[in-house]
Amino acid sequence: RVLVAVKRCVDYAAKIRVKADGSGVETSAVKMSMNPFCEIAVEEAMRLKEAKAASEVVAVTCGPEADGEVLRHALALGADRAAHVVTPKDAPAPQPLGVASALAAVARKEEAGLVLMGKQAIDGDHNQTGQMLGAKLGWPQGTFASQVEIDAAAGRVRVTREVDAGME
Repeated sequence: RVLVAVKRCVDYAAKIRVKADGSGVETSAVKMSMNPFCEIAVEEAMRLKEAKAASEVVAVTCGPEADGEVLRHALALGADRAAHVVTPKDAPAPQPLGVASALAAVARKEEAGLVLMGKQAIDGDHNQTGQMLGAKLGWPQGTFASQVEIDAAAGRVRVTREVDAGME
């Protein structure tokens, strides 16, 4: 079972405005969509399922009810099921450590054998949640993956990633 974390953020093509008080980006009346890197992770999970390396793909998100739209998008891309860790609408946006903790709980409950995530979210560019999730689960991790190969018989995953000097 592959768990895929997806995040709702301002659409990459939307014109953004800074709030009048300078405290962040104005998000009212702005198109929101799935983080494009999360979409790539969903597509990779679907490739693994088509190759029979995964039995099921479960999309998960953490945030207010409105974030459910990214789960519907993941289901439209082929995910088998979706899970939503709902936060109150008026609560601050979940931070990487809180999201990693929630994802770890879902991964354990779902008995996931692999968790895929986008390399980073285009809203905060933190690139922290995946590393924190690996630590929370006590799992090894491969970051910035450009290719994922699963050898189920050996219980191994091979991750190829692009680096400045080529492929690693």
